[in-house]
Amino acid sequence: MKLKIPYFLFLVFVLYSCKNETQNRQAENQKNLQKKKIIFDNINKGWVFNANPLNATSQASTLSWNEWRLFLDELNQKPKNTIGAFQKKSTELSKKAAVLNDNIPIAFNTPPIKSRIAALLSKLRMLDLYLHLDNIPDQKVLVFIAEINTELASLQNQMDKIVQKSKIGIQAIEQAAVFSHD
Repeated sequence: MKLKIPYFLFLVFVLYSCKNETQNRQAENQKNLQKKKIIFDNINKGWVFNANPLNATSQASTLSWNEWRLFLDELNQKPKNTIGAFQKKSTELSKKAAVLNDNIPIAFNTPPIKSRIAALLSKLRMLDLYLHLDNIPDQKVLVFIAEINTELASLQNQMDKIVQKSKIGIQAIEQAAVFSHD
């Protein structure tokens, strides 16, 4: 009989401690869900890319450069509902950016364009990396989105400069041809 009392007390203690652990786990899970919702809301608000061509040059290049057009189309589509959708989108954006160096139009196949594509790809891969972490640092993700927008603008401005320089060259040739006929 003396042995039954300690066993009974031990059993009560074990059952009580399991109940506390379950309550603690439930409270912790609730906190994690709230934290994930806040992170999702922050990323969802900040997921704004300037995918529309800045100028006529960039817009014209989307017609002839299929990879660029597909990349911009992918950038325009905003994920919905879950962090998983943002993770898939960031992976897809990295893949689309990786093929931008394939089939670059001859006019844009220059080191400045290639370096800007490399910088853009680097930022997209960092975004993808941060979105796939267990504890997503939402503020860093927002910083990378802003940096990606900066890289996009830089790439499109470089494309515009190349076209403007080629127009100046063509105008100089035309003027030289006019003066030589006189």
